[in-house]
Amino acid sequence: MAQPTLSRRSLLAALGAGATVLPTFMGARAHAADVSGYKALVCIFLFGGMDSHELLIPHDQPSHDIYTRIRQGIAPAGSRTRDALLVLNPSNSAEFGSRAFALPPEMTGIRSLFDQGRASLVANVGPLIRPVTRTAFENRSVSLPPRLFSHNDQQAVWQANAPEGARLGWGGLLADAALASGANGNAVAFSAISTSGDNLFLTGERAQAYSLGRNGPTQVSLYRRAANRRDRNDEAAALYERLRRHFAASDFNGNSLIGSDIADTMSTSLDNNEALQSALEALPTLGVTFPESRLGGQLQRIAETIAVRSSLGVGRQIFFAGTGGFDTHSGQAQTLPALLADLNASMTAFQGAMDYLGEDQNVTLFTASDFGRTFAVNGDGTDHGWGSHQIVLGGAVNGGRIVGNPPPPGFDHASDAGSGRLIPDFSVDQYGASLGRWFGLGDSELDAAFPNLGNFNGNVELF
Repeated sequence: MAQPTLSRRSLLAALGAGATVLPTFMGARAHAADVSGYKALVCIFLFGGMDSHELLIPHDQPSHDIYTRIRQGIAPAGSRTRDALLVLNPSNSAEFGSRAFALPPEMTGIRSLFDQGRASLVANVGPLIRPVTRTAFENRSVSLPPRLFSHNDQQAVWQANAPEGARLGWGGLLADAALASGANGNAVAFSAISTSGDNLFLTGERAQAYSLGRNGPTQVSLYRRAANRRDRNDEAAALYERLRRHFAASDFNGNSLIGSDIADTMSTSLDNNEALQSALEALPTLGVTFPESRLGGQLQRIAETIAVRSSLGVGRQIFFAGTGGFDTHSGQAQTLPALLADLNASMTAFQGAMDYLGEDQNVTLFTASDFGRTFAVNGDGTDHGWGSHQIVLGGAVNGGRIVGNPPPPGFDHASDAGSGRLIPDFSVDQYGASLGRWFGLGDSELDAAFPNLGNFNGNVELF
């Protein structure tokens, strides 16, 4: 169950952490956020490290020739020829001179949304402490993110600006700032919602990830069955009441602080689960059919929760969905196209649901991943990289653009950290801050959530 309130134990732990905690919270209060209306951010985390060289593909003849020559060992049969690719016509094409780009044929829905001006590709994003040149990387003359190329650590750095063991994610800190500005009143539990289990990204000082399962709010099966049968007879009603008092810890009267915290959490969690379940029982139609995949199911649950957000009393929400399989060291030609097709279908269905609900201007969906991958081929796959290309989708997005300048295909260019690993042009801080600014937060809140933001000049202009 979720932990929607800050317990005494959590408060003591926070105070014990000293100066690293209080300035974050106080900074969020120092500059009030603009949290009028409703807005939601939806993160899709692609676990394993997606090979984004196969997302934003070079299409001009010279670049595509290089791409084909180096990557022919992992190209799905016939699907990466120039004629098979989905050509992009970005509104900012003049920035790229003679270079041209395309999406793989699995991404028809994303290309359509790109053409409509509701999706953008963000080129070469990754964890950075400060800007890094190839020379500085090779000489180790600049601070680098810790434990590059490690799955667990880079997932944590992407989500929390620190390696494995980090405590607060930037999604949770953005939710904290929105809560501090009164966006959700007392509906703290529904500020940060995960359909992919516990995660670091949504962990804040006050905000905690509310876990939403494939079938809705997580419930104890015995209690759920009793709730469904309580109207049958007096005996069923009495059993339900006993179980509810038990799971709500209604009879707890001990003096233990820990016991009291657990009782409070159980009671509040049960109330929250029942509130969400009640709201979902009046769920309007979403107007689309989602793929029957793990990611499709997660995005459907998120769309359903957004559909009932008025009943939940929330003005700002951050969601986290996750799907895996992207660690394609081998068999990439056989596995990656299906993963991209599912990503395309799931994201397209979600956007269709937002259009149907009239929330398309209020919800922004974005991708993230452990890291990109090498441009070099290891035989029938690719190895761990660094920078990667991401998709941002929504009615408020200034779409139809490739944001940034994709590095050229091949090796030994200015962004090559070896084997075609991309040294990022944009930091995760810049990427997240652009999303947070659209979310309604001010400079002080963003500085608190993204501690390295001041080391970079310029913004990632997404909206």
